[in-house]
Amino acid sequence: MTANFLVISTSLNPDSNSRIMAKHAFELLKSKTSAEFIDLKDHPLPICDGDVSYGHLNVGKLSKQIKEAQAILLAVPIYNYSFSSSAKNLVELTGRSWSDKVVGFLCAAGGKSSYMSIVSLANSLMLDFRCLINPRFVYTDGSAFDNDAIIDTEITNRIEELVNSTILLVGRTASSVK
Repeated sequence: MTANFLVISTSLNPDSNSRIMAKHAFELLKSKTSAEFIDLKDHPLPICDGDVSYGHLNVGKLSKQIKEAQAILLAVPIYNYSFSSSAKNLVELTGRSWSDKVVGFLCAAGGKSSYMSIVSLANSLMLDFRCLINPRFVYTDGSAFDNDAIIDTEITNRIEELVNSTILLVGRTASSVK
């Protein structure tokens, strides 16, 4: 069975470190299984208003892609000790399409102190949509990067571990449903 994986970069910053992590994870994934890369900077979304924003064309497209995926690696910038508003907005707009997905996180922050900041988003996905959260999330600060490259081998190893364990989780959850 071929898995359908999405790697979603939620940063809107053109010089995003979380996007660099997302691209690295995507390259690893596509060498092992079917995968697709989505960059929110290329798919502008309206701010969730609980009303007409759900009818936006990009919301429909992203909801469909998320719904069809088995697993999602979400690359998220950490700002001011919390995950980005663009990541929250994506989840708010696409809601139930996240149901029963395996989800992993790639987080880039300005400092080392915010490593727990992704937990509230993970809890929301887990409790609201019954997502299986891969606990092997990757968190790093700017010291792991030089220009457009990851220079810290510990981080590249952890990204590979996240990719491999997500593939394994998808295989195990798929076989347990049968």
